[in-house]
Amino acid sequence: MIDIQKFEITELPFGERRTNNKPNTELYAYLGEEGIRKIVNHHYDLLVESEINGIFPPKGELLDGAKKRSADFFIQRLGGPEYYKITRGNPMLANRHLPFKITPKARMVWLECYRIVLSKLENVPEDLVLDYWRWLDEFSNWMVNQHDKPKFKLNISINK
Repeated sequence: MIDIQKFEITELPFGERRTNNKPNTELYAYLGEEGIRKIVNHHYDLLVESEINGIFPPKGELLDGAKKRSADFFIQRLGGPEYYKITRGNPMLANRHLPFKITPKARMVWLECYRIVLSKLENVPEDLVLDYWRWLDEFSNWMVNQHDKPKFKLNISINK
């Protein structure tokens, strides 16, 4: 198990997106498809019990489909078969997530759930897990599409 404190979360200004990190494909070579699917399944199981469960399908067939699509994406991104591209086309995930309200707070919950999952991995080299984490931390900023709260309030009065 890895100390959960090693999974640092970077807070960026709204709209800032970075691409400094790439996922280390050795993680896929180490865990294989089944291992990546287990991680994603566990992550989604935590998400549907979290405070942001409203942006995820309920348990059942729809959730199973979301888990599969997400796992397909991560498998492909980590150098495995291109399941996602074959079934869904190019990822364009920021666009695909536009219908959902993804705020900086929602991102934090999503990452916290991943923190839990990744910290419980056993017999996986820590450097591979932390490389993956750094990529997830950066990647998750790309999905944020709304502020938590407006930064300003208009004080407008109309005289009639």
